Amino acid sequence: MIKRKNAILKIGILCIIFFFALSIVVFGDKINLSTVKIQFANGSEINIFTTKSKVADILADANIILLETETVSPDLEENLNEDKKIVISDINNIVKVSDEETQEITNETLKDDYGTITEKIITVEEEIPFETIEKNVESNVNGVKTTNKVLQEGVNGLKEITYKCKYKNSVEISREEISSKIIKEPVDRIVQIVVQTVTSRSTTIRTNTAGSLASQVANITPVEKTMNVSAYTASTCGKSPSSPGYGVTASGAMASAWYTVAAGSGYKMGTIIYIPYFENAPNKGWFVVQDRGGAISNSKLDIYMDTYNECIEFGRRNLTCYVYEI
Repeated sequence: MIKRKNAILKIGILCIIFFFALSIVVFGDKINLSTVKIQFANGSEINIFTTKSKVADILADANIILLETETVSPDLEENLNEDKKIVISDINNIVKVSDEETQEITNETLKDDYGTITEKIITVEEEIPFETIEKNVESNVNGVKTTNKVLQEGVNGLKEITYKCKYKNSVEISREEISSKIIKEPVDRIVQIVVQTVTSRSTTIRTNTAGSLASQVANITPVEKTMNVSAYTASTCGKSPSSPGYGVTASGAMASAWYTVAAGSGYKMGTIIYIPYFENAPNKGWFVVQDRGGAISNSKLDIYMDTYNECIEFGRRNLTCYVYEI
């Protein structure tokens, strides 16, 4: 009888210890359990129970996945605020506001030692500048004289950009682009540019022409000089395309690109000049003096080119030249 009473007493003590331990565990769990309200972009809300404090962990526990067009406040890597609320917003439904008057979409305010930082999202419209395209045409096409003119006026485009901005004491300190979309595509400005052309026996110098000039001076020792070299074309000579002398050199020959050079009176007509700078050009660097010029001295050369644009691109350079007097 005594043994039975001792056994019952032991069982009772073990039960008391078990329930005591269980109450401690339940009580401990209740200490870390929080109720969090989650508000979705469509306005619906749910309340969940969680032991997590980081926003990303809470959403993961609730099996909530953000869409590419959604943003969350507080940020995913932040901990919950005191109000225990998470707000999910759709950036496509943000109300458009002007630069002067922005709509604050968050009540969260961070305070530091220097002032108050506030986050806002604004949507603005910005212009997309148009581009200018040049369309080169010949000065005379099918017997019709052409001129420089605008074929199509340019129009700026328009795009809508959404920014996430941070302000310190009402002064913007950062701006991050969240999204953008084009409202109106820009229209290119197209300009017709007339390219002066000269009818001549040949505007393309054959490779064998360079060989011919080189063979003519094979036994002549050249004079090496550093000369100031520029470029010109028929349209820069002060004559109109309708003039009888348009494109005609002082020697009486028609000017030819990669062949004709204008030199000072110290060089006879027909003088051959080799310029190594142009060794990869169609003429392999060989030219013939066929023209003069009012501003051309004996220390300068003017190379004939087909177009004004080529002349501008070449500019003016000091180049080593080898002069062969025939």
